[in-house]
Amino acid sequence: MTSDFAATRALFDLPPGVIYLDGNSLGPMPGSAAARVAQTITEEWGKLLITGWNKAGWMAQPAKVGNRIARLIGAEDDTVVMGDTLSIKVYQALASALELNPDRRVILSDTGNFPSDLYMAEGLCRTLGDGYRLKTVAPEDMAGAIDDTVAVTLITEVDYRTGRRHDMAALTALAHRNGALTIWDLAHSAGALPVALEECDVDFAVGCTYKYLNSGPGGPAFIYVAPRHAETTRPALSGWLGHAAPFAFDLNYRPGQGIERMRVGTPPVLQLAALEASLDIWDMVDIEDVRTTSIALIDRFVAGVEDTCPTLALASPRDGRARGSQASFRHPEGYAIMQALIARGVIGDFRAPDILRFGFTPLFINEADIDKAIVILADIMAQNLWDRPEYKTRARVT
Repeated sequence: MTSDFAATRALFDLPPGVIYLDGNSLGPMPGSAAARVAQTITEEWGKLLITGWNKAGWMAQPAKVGNRIARLIGAEDDTVVMGDTLSIKVYQALASALELNPDRRVILSDTGNFPSDLYMAEGLCRTLGDGYRLKTVAPEDMAGAIDDTVAVTLITEVDYRTGRRHDMAALTALAHRNGALTIWDLAHSAGALPVALEECDVDFAVGCTYKYLNSGPGGPAFIYVAPRHAETTRPALSGWLGHAAPFAFDLNYRPGQGIERMRVGTPPVLQLAALEASLDIWDMVDIEDVRTTSIALIDRFVAGVEDTCPTLALASPRDGRARGSQASFRHPEGYAIMQALIARGVIGDFRAPDILRFGFTPLFINEADIDKAIVILADIMAQNLWDRPEYKTRARVT
């Protein structure tokens, strides 16, 4: 397949004059998403009413869309299911992994992990008691910390601040050699770079779809369970739709078959409709092409910023293979600089304490966008245009 990124760019509904470098936080809207959701509302919900669960296939959506996601993350069919939030899926995966490794009590993660993953692990350990604990180490120390006390590793492949990338294959193999299970968070990987869950022999994986996969705010999460665990994993959150026969209304829980048991809440039908509109675009491209072009775009951006903005310090790995699809720079006034950029039509985001973060994907970003963004950033830095009170007042969402 040859990826035509000019064609995919035309399929996104971006405001005129905006250079959007924040798809790593919230992807832009596919042009067909509004019509797809409107059809679901008017033709399905509006006309089919409750019969839409059968006639429109709403009940089957989490597994059907899960198979489309599986293609992008190197997973087998019928191993991914959609629904709920990423935090819920982290909790599910952790609880299941700990139960599969009952003689150990340590969850190992790193200090570069997204805080909510750590919050879920801490909360689960408090609930379980009995010596369960979360251990965190510096990202570069993960390999050395995997030993025969670890029950499960909880690792986000791509660091949310810097874009630094863990070696999934190596760390998974090391964990297995030491008798530990693995959970990989793909929040900044899915849709950004090739992922090979089956090839890497990963036990569990979780991820979200509102970033590079463009499902919109509140888009559903997903969970992957390796086939070898699918029939023995016990979901800690025993949801109605994860029951083997939900409409038998049994008083006692019986887990559904395979990945179906990891379903919890009602399928988010409208969000899944929006996601399917985005996945139609993904059907047009090869993830390897996305990765190669993303690296080239980021390299171009990094070189331009370093040439024109000497007070910004690169916080991301310089080697494209060692990072995800983002570039980050440090500056003590990072928040104000980002607000000045947004006011000029270049949208990235800020991560405390001092990170300016920019996300890249060739699906809707091209070299001309990169060059314009560099010129605007250089102007802001050269003239200290960020040094205004209105740019230093923190909003609720940064």
